[in-house]
Amino acid sequence: AVLHRLASSGKKLFLITNSPFSFVDRGMTHMVGKNWRDFFDVVIVQADKPHFFTDCIKPFRRLDGNGDLRWEKIKSLDKGQIYKQGNLFDFLRLTGWRGSKVLYFGDHLYSDLADLMLRHGWRTAAIVPELEQETKVVSTDRYGMNLTWMQALTGLMERLQTHRDPVSKQVFLEWQKEREELRVMTKNLFNPQFGSIFRTCHNPTYFSRRLCRFSDVYMTSLSCLLNYDLSYTFYPRRTPLQHEAPLWMDQLCTGCMKTPFLEEMSHIR
Repeated sequence: AVLHRLASSGKKLFLITNSPFSFVDRGMTHMVGKNWRDFFDVVIVQADKPHFFTDCIKPFRRLDGNGDLRWEKIKSLDKGQIYKQGNLFDFLRLTGWRGSKVLYFGDHLYSDLADLMLRHGWRTAAIVPELEQETKVVSTDRYGMNLTWMQALTGLMERLQTHRDPVSKQVFLEWQKEREELRVMTKNLFNPQFGSIFRTCHNPTYFSRRLCRFSDVYMTSLSCLLNYDLSYTFYPRRTPLQHEAPLWMDQLCTGCMKTPFLEEMSHIR
């Protein structure tokens, strides 16, 4: 559905894969249909990524209908043909596609996306199947309640440290223990062994930082694009830096901001 929508809207589509044609043909025939090649303007197999994006040594070669290699010099990349190996520099020269007008989808940060983002200025989209389970957990009431109270509790603990009397110190220790329990509970919602692959409690994981560095957008699968119009623009979100104290934390701690979770727990505290 996604390929048909893009192709029918006049978008130029290309496929660059490290897999051999026999594997690609069977897989795409199963998922898309026998005429899957009609959707793509260029199909390149056994590309040897990530070297495809950095080296300029290997030339393109064409495969005939039997999958045999042809040795004539490639002067153009034609629709309906299957090409093997090659390099990005010849690809750009033969197609004229370059810069931020190209959106490339890949499922590996380094083999697919890093060089295109850093060296060639392409727009990149990462396919992350694990994101589906991640978003399911984040959308649950239990996760929302844990996170809301843990954030509020953190703010209360910071304020309580200005009081040094014995009672305040005891309350602080109790809150500290409760906060640690909340942290472990929230982590285990994702995976009891290692938690979320995107976040280590408050900070993003190494994978998450690399994901944001090398991709303009990421999603669970290509079909997610069906939820958006082709002219839709994704804008970057502003996130607070360490020295930019979030206003909502002060509001939570002083009671100026009301949330369903805090109101629900107000009779307990």
